[in-house]
Amino acid sequence: MSVYDELIGQEHIVETLTAAVKAAASGEESQEMTHAWIFTGPPGSGRSSAAIAFAQALVCKQQGCGTCNDCVTAKSGAHPDIEILRSEGLSIKIDEVRELLTRTAWAPSMGGWRVVVMEDADRLTESAANALLKAIEEPGLRTVWLLCAPTLHDILPTIRSRCRHIQLHTPSNSDVAKFLVSKHSIAPKMADFAARVSQGHIGRARHLATNEDVRNRRHAILSIPGRINSVASAYAAAAQLVDLANAESDAISEALDEKEYEALSTALGKGSGKALKELEKEQKSRATRITRDTLDGALLDLATFYRDVMMVQAGNSESLINAELSEQINKMAANTQSQKILAKMDAIMRARENLQRNGAPLLVMEALMCELIK
Repeated sequence: MSVYDELIGQEHIVETLTAAVKAAASGEESQEMTHAWIFTGPPGSGRSSAAIAFAQALVCKQQGCGTCNDCVTAKSGAHPDIEILRSEGLSIKIDEVRELLTRTAWAPSMGGWRVVVMEDADRLTESAANALLKAIEEPGLRTVWLLCAPTLHDILPTIRSRCRHIQLHTPSNSDVAKFLVSKHSIAPKMADFAARVSQGHIGRARHLATNEDVRNRRHAILSIPGRINSVASAYAAAAQLVDLANAESDAISEALDEKEYEALSTALGKGSGKALKELEKEQKSRATRITRDTLDGALLDLATFYRDVMMVQAGNSESLINAELSEQINKMAANTQSQKILAKMDAIMRARENLQRNGAPLLVMEALMCELIK
């Protein structure tokens, strides 16, 4: 067993990180090890998993066995020398970074290294990024920064110039399917389906393979292209998408909100009014992000449908993502011009951009559905 077991199809990354850990353990200066790293890669490629695995290996006396107390507590976020910053809101604000910097100024409590993992470094506000820059420019003697982002361009240039870059790629469908079968005991047929429709997104594949409700929602989303033929049906489809996203957001948020509210009330008692208002603000931001992320995933599913239509029109019916919908795909391919299909895909990408720019979800979806009318 190793801390790198969940890095699917990233053998080149494992070699680099293993060499860095060995160099760090030797105590000698080496080009293999540095104080700041950036992990980039497409969504679902495992960039956060790679950063956390690297953090585990740095604090492990056996350089990443995956089974010792250091490895287990590091992965769960309970290790005293590892800080994992996960942004549940729309951005990472300067107050969060300042609080983190205060904690990371301490020397490692168990020897070795103090490691900071920032999972969504692309969500840093400008002021937060500038505060982080100062810490990376003047690092602690035994402090290592591990930043995660989709691309290098999502990170402030002055920060990325001081970091070593690790580029992950999307794992193959076969690798993801094997991982689901071996690590999660998923039936091979279901694993193949989940890997194919998730297109290498490991977390999404796992979610699809283990949750029937998620598969049903995806089926409902992919039925939209075949049933929007009027403005009324377009508006109904838009409302359905937003309702699905809101329902998922509520399901995730309700349990978390209640626990957080009770914990804060118990800790602060009657004097918690201001803190509770701040908590409610953060919870609202988290719910908004979940809704947007869910809608973004739905739009990607829609894009795969139209992608399959174009593949059929190009004479390639062997590599369909949504092979189980081949009848509907073939019908649209025969009755719709390629230029119109391409225009629909462009409209989906514009809708994703509008969501990222804080567009009202229902208005964005209504505008998109009207563009997708047959």
